[in-house]
Amino acid sequence: MNKGVIVSIALLATAAFATAGLADTRKGMKIDGAREFKEHCAVCHPDGGNIVNPAKTLKRSTLAANGVRTWKDIVAKMRNPGPGMTKFEKKDVSDKEARAIAEYVLKSFK
Repeated sequence: MNKGVIVSIALLATAAFATAGLADTRKGMKIDGAREFKEHCAVCHPDGGNIVNPAKTLKRSTLAANGVRTWKDIVAKMRNPGPGMTKFEKKDVSDKEARAIAEYVLKSFK
């Protein structure tokens, strides 16, 4: 093999390993619940409200009155909502993103 082919293969291998390393770093990053909320939820729930059903806000007391008390309850609603709410499949909002959103909701809308 000539020297140029060997160098090209070495550079491609190095690039492949570097790219894989970057992907692993991104996976380990903490997900920003506020950013995810703004991206997926804020259109219908501005400031924790509800433009579709104003009686069902994201305030803790309203959530509790509807049987929603934990981040797991919120994620369950995201995955299987009632009428008027968009269903968020795992392929659209990962479990980690959904949990970050749910924890943000519980922390932010008291």
